Amino acid sequence: MGTRLPVWQAALAGAVVGTLPDLDVFIDKGDAVRDMVLHRAETHALAYQALATPLIAAVAAALSRTRGLYLHWCLLVALGLFTHSLLDAMTVYGTRIGLPFTDQPFAVGSLFIIDPLYTLPLLVGVGAAVFAGRGRRLRWNTAGLVLSTLYAAWSVIAQVTVTQRVMQTSLASTLPASQILVTPAPFNTLLWRIVVVDGDSYYEAFHSLLDPLHEAYDGIHFARFTRGSELESKTRDFAAANLIRDFSQGFYALSDDGHIVRITDLRFGQAPYYAFAFGFAQHQSEPLREITPVRFSRRIPIDIGLAWLQRRITGEPLPPPR
Repeated sequence: MGTRLPVWQAALAGAVVGTLPDLDVFIDKGDAVRDMVLHRAETHALAYQALATPLIAAVAAALSRTRGLYLHWCLLVALGLFTHSLLDAMTVYGTRIGLPFTDQPFAVGSLFIIDPLYTLPLLVGVGAAVFAGRGRRLRWNTAGLVLSTLYAAWSVIAQVTVTQRVMQTSLASTLPASQILVTPAPFNTLLWRIVVVDGDSYYEAFHSLLDPLHEAYDGIHFARFTRGSELESKTRDFAAANLIRDFSQGFYALSDDGHIVRITDLRFGQAPYYAFAFGFAQHQSEPLREITPVRFSRRIPIDIGLAWLQRRITGEPLPPPR
């Protein structure tokens, strides 16, 4: 907005616009599974955002009584919406930026959903721009944006580096890339979580870019877990399970405790702590009876998780919390 609008108003407008795509979380989509898989859909699609931009810009111009700046508002809104969706696509969640032309959820998976090293430069840059003198505002804002963008680019380089190392292991060397997931552990881009899906099993490992520098490093070691493939034939017609199968792009596991059958998206969390597991069938009768999906989540105790994360990032060969 340059000097055409008070800088604090421009920053506030950008913050509001950048939040708009995520307001879909307040829309009840029917059940817990649909609330998950249908998030980051239409409101995150670049084509729909382009169509909405002129209307949102007109509202902003009217509310601020700056109709003469309508084209500037259009640029602010478009950039706020587009960059929100493109940044979301850098995470592993799956963002349908291509709607209505494709329903494919895009997920680079090189950034964790919360990463201070990405966010802080932006916050400092914007904050300094609000309070700095006029001549230095653009300099601070640009510096924050450049640093964050370079960090995002670094995350892709780090992901490729770890992926290459994974592909040299005996487990992954013969498998297609679609069965291998490499995504960062929480809050950083040095420690990476690796998931390999192969038939009835999935394998999990952690690899830090600092591992080769540690005297005790002796390669990438995988832990094996069952995927519950014996439940596939019994649950192939269950709608909620099929939504997770598609949305997870194959990175899922089934389990049965004798009462509830669950499906878990393996991309979010680490064994046995997963954020998105859903009970979708019940053993009240044979065959299984479909139920309204119930979300189960299990989280690592924060003190244990952070202590392990800090030491594991540095290359210390610690087993993950179980």
